[in-house]
Amino acid sequence: MSPESKKLFNIIILGVAFMFMFTAFQTCGNVAQTVIRSLNSTDFHGSGYTSMAIIYGVFSASNLITPSVVAIVGPQLSMFASGIFYSMYIAVFIQPFPWAFYTASVFIGIAAAESDRRTVFIALTVISLVGTVLFFLIRKPDSENVLGEDESSDDQDLEVNESAQNNMAKAVDAFKKSFKLCTTKEMLLLSITTAYTGLELTFFSGVYGTCIGAINKFGTEEKSLIGLSGIFIGIGEILGGSLFGLLSKNNRFGRNPVVLLGILVHFIAFYLIFLNMPGDAPIAPIEGTNNIAYIKPSKEVAIFCSFLLGLGDSCFNTQLLSILGFLYSEDSAPAFAVFKFVQSICAAVAFFYSNYLLLHWQLLVMVIFGFFGTISFFAVEWEAAAIVARGSDYRSI
Repeated sequence: MSPESKKLFNIIILGVAFMFMFTAFQTCGNVAQTVIRSLNSTDFHGSGYTSMAIIYGVFSASNLITPSVVAIVGPQLSMFASGIFYSMYIAVFIQPFPWAFYTASVFIGIAAAESDRRTVFIALTVISLVGTVLFFLIRKPDSENVLGEDESSDDQDLEVNESAQNNMAKAVDAFKKSFKLCTTKEMLLLSITTAYTGLELTFFSGVYGTCIGAINKFGTEEKSLIGLSGIFIGIGEILGGSLFGLLSKNNRFGRNPVVLLGILVHFIAFYLIFLNMPGDAPIAPIEGTNNIAYIKPSKEVAIFCSFLLGLGDSCFNTQLLSILGFLYSEDSAPAFAVFKFVQSICAAVAFFYSNYLLLHWQLLVMVIFGFFGTISFFAVEWEAAAIVARGSDYRSI
């Protein structure tokens, strides 16, 4: 197999593996609070919100040390171990115990009826494990130096040792640069925008589905609407990612219009959710809530808001990744580590307060952070445009 074919093969395997793993994990996270709430009437007592808070809290800290771990054990083994931890978390739902539930949540950061519930989570666990096993199909690239007549095996071993030392040096250097980047003006401003993406990630991936499942006015379809909501969030993400990600190279107007569209789409979604869903929906008991907000709860409006949440999220994420790649093209790994650190810690905080705050207060927090996050992004983008005016190739990102 040629080097180009091997690279393409590895990309396809990675894509399929991650598709399996995160299909299972995201589905699990979307229904976690609803499932756990239905179990709290038994001997089990836990919180899906708290579990996700632990996951993202540990994940935020792990982002700063992950490059060093990967340098030591290698990317293939690192991804396999992570897949095992993801599968462990999902498998806990088959027969939940509080200690196992929260312990699996920690490892993740580092990496209905009873029979129906078991069937669903057994299937999700198998899907996750299939994705994990696929990592073993990844083929290592050919070594650039082939042992020849003028090169001894001792010389080759020396090069391997030097390569390992270089990897460790790069990992330590990336760790140091991550802390230095945290204090730059651009990263501080973008951290506000990143914080907002963490808050809204929490909302659409865990809280919103729980709200839909708690509204008794939706009738017997309330639980099935959670899955439909996840589908439409995904449709919004795919549409936005394709439109603003793949086509952004030909965008002569910069990133600000896309971010502005994203915040307007989210504000519309927040307003409709505020009108459509009662305030106690995120923390309603197992019996659900019969309260009504300002309009009669509409399933169509709820699903439409799911689409808007996904579309707005894709607007922010595509442009954040783009501007980070532009500003920190020489230090992309530390920059993205800081990005994931801020996003994950804010997601953890949001999952924690979701146990206590009513819906309208959660929406207000996101509106405030969304407004200031958009303004801060504009400021950084204007500075990036000034850099382009001095000679950089802006549209090549």
